[in-house]
Amino acid sequence: MRIGALATQTGLTVKTIRYYESIGLLDAPRRSPSGYRDYDTDAAERLRFIRASQASGLSLGEIRGIVAFRDRGESPCAHVLDVLRRRAAAIDQQIQDLVRARDVIESLVARADGLDPNDCAPSAICHIINARTDFDTEALRS
Repeated sequence: MRIGALATQTGLTVKTIRYYESIGLLDAPRRSPSGYRDYDTDAAERLRFIRASQASGLSLGEIRGIVAFRDRGESPCAHVLDVLRRRAAAIDQQIQDLVRARDVIESLVARADGLDPNDCAPSAICHIINARTDFDTEALRS
């Protein structure tokens, strides 16, 4: 099938399919005598796998590593499980960081409720956020 039909079948754009080819996620297809890309059904299945993997939160680099196993004729399942476990741990860490950041912001909002804007010294920039305060501002940077 031609690239337009593959795009329609998989819900991807032609540009995305060409990009996946350029980064090695999708093998370059055969060319028809007139020079058109001629994809087989395996290409559609691989593109569906890529979309499902991205929907699971995997990066294109992680997906490339997974499909490399299959391209070598190996089952990627153990590798996929490892990638998913690492991804879940990273998400857990991000959640903790976001909760800490929210707590800092809520503390700053509570602090602001007790401050008068007229008391803000120009040298302090904004007295809601005070550089000498003991807030965990590190959480705001993560």
